[in-house]
Amino acid sequence: MAPSSNSSNSLYEFVVRDGNGVKGLVDSGLSEVPERYIQPPEEQINKLESSPCDMQPIDLSKLNGPEHDKVVDEIVGAAETLGFFQVVNHVVPVELLESLKEAAHTFFNLPPGKKAVYRAGVSPSPKVKYGTSFVPEKEKALEWKDYISMVYICDEDALQYWPNQCKEAALEYLKLSSKLVKQLVEILVGKLGVELDDSKIESLLGMKMVNMNYYPECPNPELTVGVGRHSDMGTITVLLQDGIGGLYVKVEEDNDAENGEWLEIPPIPGALVINIGDTLQILSNGKYKSAEHRVRTTSTQSRVSVPVFTVPLASERIGPLPEVVKKDGLARYKEVVWQDYMNNFFGNAHAGKKSLDFVKINSAKLE
Repeated sequence: MAPSSNSSNSLYEFVVRDGNGVKGLVDSGLSEVPERYIQPPEEQINKLESSPCDMQPIDLSKLNGPEHDKVVDEIVGAAETLGFFQVVNHVVPVELLESLKEAAHTFFNLPPGKKAVYRAGVSPSPKVKYGTSFVPEKEKALEWKDYISMVYICDEDALQYWPNQCKEAALEYLKLSSKLVKQLVEILVGKLGVELDDSKIESLLGMKMVNMNYYPECPNPELTVGVGRHSDMGTITVLLQDGIGGLYVKVEEDNDAENGEWLEIPPIPGALVINIGDTLQILSNGKYKSAEHRVRTTSTQSRVSVPVFTVPLASERIGPLPEVVKKDGLARYKEVVWQDYMNNFFGNAHAGKKSLDFVKINSAKLE
């Protein structure tokens, strides 16, 4: 039963602990956003204060022809500036992308009890988790999002434990996206003047995870966020967004992560969104920018997105590549065991790029 009042405790029980999620709240006949979801004014997203990103998608098929160097420069340029770009003519068939969107809607439209079996602590696998918001127990204002997260161990594990509604499409998407990520990492690391062997690259992409995110329609989208300001902790994220839009990325002003203009990343049919994560910013000693981004909700219809995260192995030591430090003359980040970085990342609510402070040396300004 839905919470009978705007009581913060009963709402938390219903949405988070009982596994009804935001969708359960909306389906109960919500007419206004509960107080627990109202963001402070500085975190609310005003569409009028942002511009559409006019960066053209990068055609990856041209990597195999005479325009190879030009495409490489486009990829590197985007990684050095915005940290976000879109790609077309990639390895993932458009038909699979459509199947993924349908699968996400099918899963989130299941009765609450059939989704709640994947909640942390009761899920048949610790690698499959259904939840809501980011870290609800730490957040003053909750995010307007439900999700299912699936960590890849092996094909057999995925086919046994991932939800039937999405496991085949999600598994194929993760495998193809991982090939795309490896290609991009080889390009970006190569442009740093560094050669990494396959085993090192694999360790940087050692944990792979596909999420399906669901943003139900919201009666007061201007008061909420689907996802708050953050950068991804991993190496590279591949994201499928549907045709509705609502993804915003910050352009850092003069390498100042606190200030900058917000750009909306427009949905492009058949395109995938690529964003640089904290791992690559650290490895490159700040040359590549992990992208601060957030998601706006909508009042007209529910929205889905499907990211694939590639993250270093937990035991991997991550720090600026020695060749880059030698060239730069100083290291801007300390080396860290990746498990420690992850613990810090998941132990705090979203707060822009503050996760990088965990490894920053003397709060050095990035150049």
